[in-house]
Amino acid sequence: MTDAIGIAALGALLGLRHAADADHVVAVTTIVAREPGLRRAAAVGALWGLGHSTTILLVGGTLIALRVAMPPRLAVALELVVAAMLVLLGVRALRAGRTPAAAAPGSALRPLVVGTVHGLAGSAAVTLLVLASIRDPRWAVAYLAVFGLGTVAGMVGVTLLLAAPAALAGTRLPPLQRGLQLAAGTASVVLGVVMANGLVRELTP
Repeated sequence: MTDAIGIAALGALLGLRHAADADHVVAVTTIVAREPGLRRAAAVGALWGLGHSTTILLVGGTLIALRVAMPPRLAVALELVVAAMLVLLGVRALRAGRTPAAAAPGSALRPLVVGTVHGLAGSAAVTLLVLASIRDPRWAVAYLAVFGLGTVAGMVGVTLLLAAPAALAGTRLPPLQRGLQLAAGTASVVLGVVMANGLVRELTP
């Protein structure tokens, strides 16, 4: 019973912390900056967390069942996909921030897809940690499940914090909301390029 509580607590706390990683926050910011209210922003966070956690549970669970780790080069390649996605999200946000029409809410599919891509890239590190510290496959999968729930909760909290100024800007100062979109787009492009540069160096012999 004590082991179960410990695993649950650790998984939840690390999941909450994982949601606040820089690439996660920047990615959802490019989406949340377009949302007109806190409810829609919370939905963005929940959908991102759902895509991320489901992928980690499926991919990580498979790796745990096989007792293997993801090949390092594949893990780096998936991180490169995340970097490219950050650049794409940033460019879209920059384009949207130049026109008042950008204030329209986006598709629910976008945060789900973005979360799924992040989950694919993050499953390598998370699974490696689990394989090294939890021997029983059942407890390992349970850890991933709780970790996923923590990530969903953490990302909902992050998006609510990010959405507060965007929601205020959307109702009172539309130009400020477009400024937030431009800032989010710039940050996303810069982070994506920096990530890609470092990852390419890892792949280069």
